[in-house]
Amino acid sequence: MAELSAKVLVVGGGPGGYVTAIRAGQLGLDVVLVEQDGREGGLGGTCLNVGCIPSKAIIHAADAFHHAREQAMSAPFGIRVERPTVDFARTVEWKDGIVGRLTSGVAALLKRHKVKIIHGHAEMLDGKTCRVDADTGPQTVRAEHVVLATGSESASLPVLPFGGPVISSTDALSLPAVPGRLAVVGAGYIGLELGTAFAKLGSKVTVVEAEDRILPAYDAELTRPVARRLKALGIEVLTGARASGLSDGGKGLRVSRQGGAGRDIPADKILVATGRRARTAGLGLDRLDLTMNGAFVRIDERCATSMYNVWAVGDLTGEPMLAHRAMAQGVVVAEIIAGQHRVFDPAAIPAVCFTDPEIVTVGLTPEAARAAAHDVHVGMFPLSANGRALTLGAEDGFVRVTARADNHLVLGIAAVGAGVSELSSTFGLALEMGARLEDIGGTIHAHPTLGEAFHEASLRALGEALHI
Repeated sequence: MAELSAKVLVVGGGPGGYVTAIRAGQLGLDVVLVEQDGREGGLGGTCLNVGCIPSKAIIHAADAFHHAREQAMSAPFGIRVERPTVDFARTVEWKDGIVGRLTSGVAALLKRHKVKIIHGHAEMLDGKTCRVDADTGPQTVRAEHVVLATGSESASLPVLPFGGPVISSTDALSLPAVPGRLAVVGAGYIGLELGTAFAKLGSKVTVVEAEDRILPAYDAELTRPVARRLKALGIEVLTGARASGLSDGGKGLRVSRQGGAGRDIPADKILVATGRRARTAGLGLDRLDLTMNGAFVRIDERCATSMYNVWAVGDLTGEPMLAHRAMAQGVVVAEIIAGQHRVFDPAAIPAVCFTDPEIVTVGLTPEAARAAAHDVHVGMFPLSANGRALTLGAEDGFVRVTARADNHLVLGIAAVGAGVSELSSTFGLALEMGARLEDIGGTIHAHPTLGEAFHEASLRALGEALHI
């Protein structure tokens, strides 16, 4: 069995793992990265291969097709399109091309920074040693520092195991054709992003959600425009409902509702999108003396685990399961190993839901701010009063700013509307820099842009709004 030694061993090549390896390589550390190629794996991890990137490609293609169909029925912009069609196999091929370009880019960056990549299944033997069943044969890697970055995987339901008509988000992104009828179990961001995309591509979509409203992780004020859009797209939403298994003959989904009769929903495919779980099985983590936080590995503000020189980043460490959080943690860990004094202490981590319209949140909601014993000023500016939103034909939504009443320190920013995901960095920067309402109000925002709504919302919280 071949043996390798390194300063740093990174287990997992997703956003957290590959960024850790690249940054460590930049700092002159000897790094080995182990990544298992597979259904949800490969360099770039779930996010790049079967998550963030490919789903946004499908969402964009669905938007383009839907807009073309709208132009075939009416011509609000004076543009007429004749009977558009979609070749979904070609759409998937285009999506796969994007993924291929990006995964190749990650591999090139790792090579540039002298990171040794081993493709295979990793199993920890102890806190310093890992066995890898590699493509070229078994190898043992010994390292001074171990960084666990094994990510997460789709969570199935006992009554709906994956297989046959029951698919995960991974399967949904590579279907050979658009299903005529699609049932979506779970009205969180994954279920609604993909459900909306397939509705625009022509599927008859029904969404089943156990909670009493869609997107239960977001406050209701932000989700109302999304609910209106789902109805406009012809998507049926069943809240307070639970999937109880396949209907007779496996031709659909059986749903039970509290206080009501059960119902069968005809479906060619059933997308289970009820969340993700940490990927821990089969990795030898039970051999390590790791303190757990439920199903997740507990870490401190330095991303250190309970074992000396064993670190963990990304989805393995719990919520929020966001690629950009994992990347930021990876940079911190690499710099700590290189001898720098760092902690992972962001003021806020932006979260984006790529529904139609999009949702962005950073920091506290007004309710959470009040619960933290703050008196607050809240400023909201509707996109119906924003010139750029009107020129895009997308005026449903708003930008909302929450700030302390005493010193005007911004505590939270949120927005819902077409294209507002591109404001997430601006919102995050404002909180990270400790902006006050006067800072945002005193910044000249370009006209006409959606960013002006951020400006106006801050002015409104000060009682100085100009355009409403």
